[in-house]
Amino acid sequence: MPSSLTPDRLRKTCDPQKFTFETTEEMACIEGIVGQARAVQALNFGLGMFQPGFNIYMAGPAGTGKTTFITTFLQDLAPSKETPSDWCYVNNFRDPYRPHALKLPPGVGRQLREDMRRLVEAAKKDIPRSFESDEYVSQRESTISAFQKQREESFARLGEKAQAQGFALQSSHMGFLLIPLAEEGRPMESHEYQALSAEIKEEIQRRREVVDNEVKATLKQLRTAEKETNESLEHLDREVATFSVGHLVEDLLEKYTPYPQLLDYLNSVMQDIIENVDQFRQPPPQSQAQTPFTGMAGRDRDFHRYEVNVVVDNSGLKGAPIVSELNPSYPNLFGRIEKEAQFGALVTDFTMVRGGALHRANGGYLLLQAAALLSNPFSWEGLKRAIRCGEISVEEMAEWLGFTTTKTLRPEPIPLDAKLILIGNPWLYYLLLTMDEDFNELFKVKADFDTRMDRDVENEMNYAAFACTLCTKENLKPCDRAAVAKLVEYGSRLAEDQEKLSTKFGEVADLMREAHFWAQQDGSQYVSGSHVRKAAEEKVYRANLIQERIKEMIQRGTIKIDTIGQVVGQVNGLAVMGLGTFAFGRPSRITVALGLGREGLMDIERESRLAGRIHTKGVMILGGYLTEKYAQDKPLTLSARLVFEQSYEEIEGDSASSTELYALLSRLSSLPIKQGIAVTGSVNQKGEVQAIGGVNEKIEGFYEVCKAIGFTGEQGVVIPESNVAHLMLKEEVVEAVEAGRFHVYPVTTIDQGIEVLTGVSAGERQQDGTYPTDTVHARVDARLREIAEGLRKFGRDEGDREKKKETPEDKEDTPKST
Repeated sequence: MPSSLTPDRLRKTCDPQKFTFETTEEMACIEGIVGQARAVQALNFGLGMFQPGFNIYMAGPAGTGKTTFITTFLQDLAPSKETPSDWCYVNNFRDPYRPHALKLPPGVGRQLREDMRRLVEAAKKDIPRSFESDEYVSQRESTISAFQKQREESFARLGEKAQAQGFALQSSHMGFLLIPLAEEGRPMESHEYQALSAEIKEEIQRRREVVDNEVKATLKQLRTAEKETNESLEHLDREVATFSVGHLVEDLLEKYTPYPQLLDYLNSVMQDIIENVDQFRQPPPQSQAQTPFTGMAGRDRDFHRYEVNVVVDNSGLKGAPIVSELNPSYPNLFGRIEKEAQFGALVTDFTMVRGGALHRANGGYLLLQAAALLSNPFSWEGLKRAIRCGEISVEEMAEWLGFTTTKTLRPEPIPLDAKLILIGNPWLYYLLLTMDEDFNELFKVKADFDTRMDRDVENEMNYAAFACTLCTKENLKPCDRAAVAKLVEYGSRLAEDQEKLSTKFGEVADLMREAHFWAQQDGSQYVSGSHVRKAAEEKVYRANLIQERIKEMIQRGTIKIDTIGQVVGQVNGLAVMGLGTFAFGRPSRITVALGLGREGLMDIERESRLAGRIHTKGVMILGGYLTEKYAQDKPLTLSARLVFEQSYEEIEGDSASSTELYALLSRLSSLPIKQGIAVTGSVNQKGEVQAIGGVNEKIEGFYEVCKAIGFTGEQGVVIPESNVAHLMLKEEVVEAVEAGRFHVYPVTTIDQGIEVLTGVSAGERQQDGTYPTDTVHARVDARLREIAEGLRKFGRDEGDREKKKETPEDKEDTPKST
């Protein structure tokens, strides 16, 4: 029979004397991340690959420091990179609905915006001044006077010609009228004209036609002259406007010579100012109060067309940008087109285009939380499209989805050149890999963050350096070396392994903050080991209300759990209940009912649909064990029913399969099982006990029950030998084992476990296939043989009784074979 584990095997302690420092004040802060060599190598590879699709997915559980690490890592890397360009949207004078995008060196976008503002302000002053100059007024009046003189002379000559032909020339709103003259030179009255003979009327009509032709010719000449005059005036206005703004634009053209795209824009600006010079000649409107209803009408709408909308301003940036978008909604990622109210309608223009996180991260790095990205509608599809197309498009979501056809802006797309880094859980990575065929092509690099690292001297010192870093960063009380030793032990408890340390530094940091609080309460200068232990105990106390209630119900007998005495076919199994961030072990009574029959093993949990698939598999393995062990010389026939007593929720997992087998062997052998010993562990068909999870919580859970009911010195837990390396029990349990009040038995086989539970030797199969007398297996084998014989005898007796019931008539009716 295996012996109980010694206290030193229940918890791997950390000797504070191994540390050369007294407090973490003497330590240097940690640099980089600890225990993530694989992830660091993957990040270096992914960040160094500039080919399409080599974006990064950082996979790891929460609390492993993924976000903190990548942010720190990029902050060290980004300053050595080239600062990306500014991006501006400017008016497209040919098609205002499609604004142009300008790429400019860092800081030039802001300069251009200010230069354009000054250009417009100067033009608003210089152009009216030029048009008010004496020279301009003189040239304009001279041109107009020349035309008016020509017009007057033409009308005078036309009047003379009309009078020579016997007509008076009068102007009206309908044009010119030719009225015949009487002999005395006065206009002829209507009745006088009607009294004329037909021959005279024909003569007048002939002369009228001659004069009409003269009028038409003269008016044509005047229209041509008027057109030429207007063109001369327009040419004069353009010359004046060019003179007024030409030097301003020429200064900008000279300043921005290295940027051809910008030169084209400046030339377009100058041409548009010249073509719309009248808006500059008008006096500026009086300022009016801005209201929600004035909107763009309250601004100089005619002049803001020359503004520069800087959507990405990298003037204050040194190196590549690092952008972390915590709310990756579609507008926050890709930008939006804002609108203003104008007389009850919503209007917009290129100055209201706003960039998103992709714009700000262009040329650098964009960090996104995968869960948040996928929970925002259309963000994931939009991001995939942007990566595939290599450009950022600012679009209305409704238009992108085809829900509206309202005319709106379509800004020119901006090329995308950013390294995208998704941060999320491993299960989300595999879900995307399985469900989205594009994911593997767009995020080809996976940086896997481990939850554990080796517990060696180097990593124990890294824990101390981490404590120093956190204390310095958050102004916590320094930790002495005893406190650091307790942190190391806590790291092994989180890792559930004596030879490992947890890399969930978020949880370690929380424990340090709580220990700092208790040190403050004690008025201590330093955080000691007792403060760390106090913090861990208080953390459990705040979360274990349900565990206390269950323990109370067991203590009062509401939930039936025996910790003293011996019972046949009854064992205390152990399970783990998870309540968010807190998990605890609780015992469950498992019983077996046995009788004659051929039903085999019946799992009541399965029959009542309260068992999961893994638990069902574990129960079915028991049949394989019984067949291997006892059905070599006889058929395996029995009717046994297994049940978790007072269980009202679904049971999952195979960690109770060995417990169920012990109960079954006890019932078959009629050997009672010690109720003070609980059991956990799965089993295979060969009778080997296999490792399970949550071993620390299970042991501590049964310990608390025994503590509440009362120790007898015989209580304990049977666990798989392969779980011994995972033991990091709380110090109270270790002290109880050391005092002999509690025991932990490691077993590798069912034979060892049944000996601990019954105190009877299991027995090994002899050469003749039998087991030694009075051993567990001999008793079980005899009972199974007895059941098989009983079933065979019962079947034979049933057959005899059926034959006696047959009548002579029945025999006559029986057909005879030929």
